[in-house]
Amino acid sequence: MHRFLSTFASRAKPCRNSFFSSIPNPSSSILCGFSSLCTPIKGWRGFSGESGGRESLLYDVVIVGAGPAGLSAAIRLKQLCRERSADLSVCVLEKGSEVGAHIISGNVFEPRALDELIPNWKDEGAPVEVRVSSDRFLLLMKDRALPLPSPFDNKGNYVISLSQLVRWMASKAEEMGVEIYPGFAACEILYDKDQKVVGVATNDMGVAKDGSKRETFQPGVEVKGRVTLLAEGCRGSLSEKIIRDHKLRDKGQGQHQTYAIGIKEVWEIEEGKHKPGSVLHTVGWPLDNNTYGGSFLYHMKDRQIALGLVVALDYHNPYLSPFDEFQKLKHHPSIKSLLEGGNVLEYGARTLNEGGFQSIPFPVFPGGAVIGCSAGYLNVPKIKGSHTAMKSGMLAAEATFRKLAEGVPMESYWDSLKKSWVWEELHKARNYRPAFKFGLLPGLAISALERYIFRGRLPLTLKHGKPDHEATEFAGLHDPIQYPKPDGIVSFDVPTSLYRSNTNHEHDQPAHLCLRDPAIPELVNLPLYAGPESRYCPARVYEYVSDEKHGPKLQINAQNCLHCKACDIKDPKQNIEWTVPEGGGGPGYTVM
Repeated sequence: MHRFLSTFASRAKPCRNSFFSSIPNPSSSILCGFSSLCTPIKGWRGFSGESGGRESLLYDVVIVGAGPAGLSAAIRLKQLCRERSADLSVCVLEKGSEVGAHIISGNVFEPRALDELIPNWKDEGAPVEVRVSSDRFLLLMKDRALPLPSPFDNKGNYVISLSQLVRWMASKAEEMGVEIYPGFAACEILYDKDQKVVGVATNDMGVAKDGSKRETFQPGVEVKGRVTLLAEGCRGSLSEKIIRDHKLRDKGQGQHQTYAIGIKEVWEIEEGKHKPGSVLHTVGWPLDNNTYGGSFLYHMKDRQIALGLVVALDYHNPYLSPFDEFQKLKHHPSIKSLLEGGNVLEYGARTLNEGGFQSIPFPVFPGGAVIGCSAGYLNVPKIKGSHTAMKSGMLAAEATFRKLAEGVPMESYWDSLKKSWVWEELHKARNYRPAFKFGLLPGLAISALERYIFRGRLPLTLKHGKPDHEATEFAGLHDPIQYPKPDGIVSFDVPTSLYRSNTNHEHDQPAHLCLRDPAIPELVNLPLYAGPESRYCPARVYEYVSDEKHGPKLQINAQNCLHCKACDIKDPKQNIEWTVPEGGGGPGYTVM
């Protein structure tokens, strides 16, 4: 891919190895053996010959994903290089059009990991400015709200835009010599003859829907590394393949992962209503008592608020629509009055891990490790995962440095993780999420006992219920849900919301949403589950369109995709596979 290679060539620094520094034309094909490049502590950077028509780029460490975990790993690696007078080349691939474009989170930010990574972050201009000023927790009923003791302990935390924070982190990483390439989607794991991971390949660009090569066609690039760190975020496609193929879940804590979908808007509200640092969480309405979830409302700076609804994907009723539940939420008296007179700046959605301690996989595989939300370190009762993701990236970086500098096995990452505050924090929080499989009120009661009486030391560990896709019940067991029409003032339809996400994909490309069996939607999902994919997707990617000859057929509008991954998780028969589209496609978040 010439754009990638020219960018690489213009930014790559001379390697200590004189072989690479003597290359007259860095885009020419040069065959480099892995073992002969450099000594373990020296930088490993260069180009290799074509492999099946693809150029190869060579690094010491390849990181997939420029989120909190991936960037923390990159920064920590470069810090260790400076401390030890080492030179390791580090490359970060990001599928978004720019760093932060695909980042969406609440976000009340706990700075613990940032304090460790960049102690002087305040002096360095980190966009972490609005300290939490108040913290409320409400049980919502349709027309009123009951205050509850707040369990979130947000003292010392900040209300931030996570997409802006990772942009700042990326600038710090680049200052230290990390090479970051947004707009390139890693679509394939590369293995050597011994089935050790040796890097990733980016997808081809310029492929038409029918598989033919357009005039703009350029083959993908193999980005090879001595260590590969997967930091793709929740339900990362390569991470899931690695976890499945290497049975990492079984080698770890053993239970399946559970998920939720978070739907979020950023509003600009009237000056008199804005209270910077004010934090509100709710449970209850509009969700039923058997569906776990809740809302958040955070006052950021510049009259902006972040408003969202999180719905656990183990809900039973196939007629439930998370998007429409979010629109209902905004009409509650506790929220509507705040929004009136304001306007929406941005809309987005993303799934999040909720499995916690019970679902942590063994994070190491031959040739690398899974870090951050790809592994799943979110603290459910805190509703926070950025700080744990960052710490996991830092620990993985330290293990990677030991591996390359001293030959210590990468398994030291697992050992360090279990000794860290991440492990301690998730262990204390382990029983909150599974408690709600018994319903809202029992879940609140068990959570209160766990927090205020046992303080995370309950002498048993609750198990999760069914996997999310198995929790979906037949449509015949439920009544259809009649959602009110949006008023265009505080509630909106999908097309209007989608426009606010800045989502864009190349239309003439193969669909990145694949059906393993094209017959299942019409033979199973529609008759048995009333076509749930048309409702659990917050972008209306899936819709059933009438066909006069054959009846309703599933139509996939892949260009609408927000990359939330809900379809990959919630489809009753696990028939939908989410894969990466052309790099740079997807949402374009700026203030999320």
